[in-house]
Amino acid sequence: MAKLYYYYSAMNAGKSTTLLQSAYNYQERGMSTLLLTAALDDRYSQGQITSRIGIAADAEIFRANTELYLLIEQHHQHAALGCILVDEAQFLAKEQVYQLSEVVDRLDIPVLAFGIRTDFQGELFPGSQALLAWSDKLIELKTICHCGSKATMVIRVDSEGHAIKEGTQIEIGGNDRYISVCRKHFKDAMKD
Repeated sequence: MAKLYYYYSAMNAGKSTTLLQSAYNYQERGMSTLLLTAALDDRYSQGQITSRIGIAADAEIFRANTELYLLIEQHHQHAALGCILVDEAQFLAKEQVYQLSEVVDRLDIPVLAFGIRTDFQGELFPGSQALLAWSDKLIELKTICHCGSKATMVIRVDSEGHAIKEGTQIEIGGNDRYISVCRKHFKDAMKD
């Protein structure tokens, strides 16, 4: 029986690397996969999932209004899909998470979603909130803070490395804009 998995973490925990390894494992066994990534994330190139360690794969992009169930069903009719892998899952809309649960329940295709749990202000992303509520299995991928503790939060920083405390929830960036930290250092940064 298929399941909806949510792999979550702070930034730089290896989510994209794990996703790409999972896709490779399915493909190595002769099973087709569908990789999806958010159109919003254009750090490397739109329509590509890229890991910081240098591996990448092409992916179909989704937007806030993409009907994921229909998209996946159409792909599945052309070639039976062994798995759906979603990168940047925090950018999914609540309705899209429901659609992914329908893919699992109606089409019996496992869905592995990978994303960040909270934004730079410690708030859940809508996609993450829905995935935490609807997923069959939650898997935390771990990374570390500069102090050596487990990093669970993300700080957005300016060009001088100072924490930014206000702004829009979504601003695309990598190590130049975000730092993964433990809760203690997140609270310290938000106080200053």
